[in-house]
Amino acid sequence: MSKRMRLSDAIQDYLREIYKLESGGIRATTTAIAGRLGVSAPSATGMVKRLAALGLVEHERYRGVVLTEAGRRVALEVTRHHRLLERYLAEMLGLPLELVHGEADRLEHALSEELEARIDESLGFPSHDPHGHPIPDTALTVPKPSIRALSTLATGESATVRSVPDDDADLLRYLADLNLLPGARVEVRSSAPFAGPLTVRVGRAQHAIGRELAGVIGVE
Repeated sequence: MSKRMRLSDAIQDYLREIYKLESGGIRATTTAIAGRLGVSAPSATGMVKRLAALGLVEHERYRGVVLTEAGRRVALEVTRHHRLLERYLAEMLGLPLELVHGEADRLEHALSEELEARIDESLGFPSHDPHGHPIPDTALTVPKPSIRALSTLATGESATVRSVPDDDADLLRYLADLNLLPGARVEVRSSAPFAGPLTVRVGRAQHAIGRELAGVIGVE
């Protein structure tokens, strides 16, 4: 039984969210962690102290909570299970993109290493989940992303959507309505001044989207 499986579901969830914050270049403060997990700041503080006592995180001044090597390995293993499940649910079972994250959340802690390996093989050893996020491999390494934010494209520049946020079902439904999902070709038609919206073309349609939203859509 792996170390991950001996840890509580709550500990695994905290480590995965801290990893996601770190990967996004966001300081993993207790406030940020609490917001991602939908818990109170005192609850997050208590759990962070517990994680530190277990040697899974360290609290560094100006950097917030930082995963130790042991904590990072647990986080990567949970992330691998989660993203493989998302890919399986979307590709093999046809579950809508906005639903796979929540279902994977419920299943990831019960997934055995043997079933994980079978799912991986049945999918052809995928490198990314259906939202476009990298799946850690069996050695728990993650390929370096080569994507940029849609908001950084200049007027007239085009690119392919590679990643979208995975944990907001309403946002994913909205992006699906706009066809702004991984694999879609998008072109910036205009950019409003003073941080105004971008007008983008997807297929034959044009849409105005806010800079904040464009900032979380990865393109290549």
